[in-house]
Amino acid sequence: MARAFEGFIKGINLGGWLSQVKPENAGRDEFITEEDIRTISSFGVDHVRLPIDYDLVEDEAGAVREEGYGYIDNCIRWCLENNLNLVLDLHKAAGYVFDDAAYSADFFHDEALMDRFINLWIRLAKRYGKYHKNVAFELLNEIVCPDVSDEWNDLAERAIHRIREFAPDTWILVGGTRNNSIVSLKELRPPVDSKIVYNFHCYEPLIFTHQAAYWVEGMPSDYSIDYPLTVQEYMDETKRLIDGDIAFPISHLADMMCGPAFFGRFFEEAVQVAEKYDVPLYCGEYGVIDRAAPEATLRWLQDIHAAFEKYGISHAIWTYKKMDFGITDAHYSSVFQEILKNL
Repeated sequence: MARAFEGFIKGINLGGWLSQVKPENAGRDEFITEEDIRTISSFGVDHVRLPIDYDLVEDEAGAVREEGYGYIDNCIRWCLENNLNLVLDLHKAAGYVFDDAAYSADFFHDEALMDRFINLWIRLAKRYGKYHKNVAFELLNEIVCPDVSDEWNDLAERAIHRIREFAPDTWILVGGTRNNSIVSLKELRPPVDSKIVYNFHCYEPLIFTHQAAYWVEGMPSDYSIDYPLTVQEYMDETKRLIDGDIAFPISHLADMMCGPAFFGRFFEEAVQVAEKYDVPLYCGEYGVIDRAAPEATLRWLQDIHAAFEKYGISHAIWTYKKMDFGITDAHYSSVFQEILKNL
């Protein structure tokens, strides 16, 4: 059982608002409002995860954009007034974003970019460290390349030490490589203090949770697959359609049927790491694309939540609305009340 991440047990992501903004989304003033925060609070969760991009709060030269901070300020105020806490997630940094390899290629070897990353966190810590009981900091979303583990550990430690000058009591979330894969948590160094959380994302089996996803290379737009099947069946389909390496995180479980026991086994190693260092575990993203059958999605959610509860893993589902995963969208209306029971 992982150490509890008190106040951040179950939550919902606010994707597509202050990060990964899509043209079809309403503007920032309309996409998420105080009424949305009231609605989320009524679901019985205790927090939201708020992804932000660096260019919300600074221009390309690094100068402060005060109007961008206003959106964060408002969201924190709305959350506090509606009994919700908030994870402030830096989803895109100057020089780094999880879904653009060319843009991000030099980040971990460019001192100017890494200094800028730290300086942004200094500004965020100065502004929001006073909310340490209600606001946690997530250093950077999804480090993709497994070859930069040492560089990322170095940078994370540098950032944490500087943040602590202004936010000594704030929870700080750190994830591993391979898109924040749970199998990479063991590569993280021991926590520098007692307010560190180990963070991972879970979309396994990816061939199910991302079926027919237009951004996955090789994925047919009309592809459909059910849940549950055996892990081997999902691996075979992944190899046939996309890339066998994508199935690597679950390849050691090929003999299993997907279900609560599968997720339990999948989480075991990370739980052991968390117990060793006495750190909380947090799954900051998990969910199923809205191309999947609603009933299959519900089964997947029930299974992963059983494992979260077994091990005391805090979590935030991706995502509140739209972004191809929105749990409040019409696609999931037939199972929405059951989804709420499994948050």
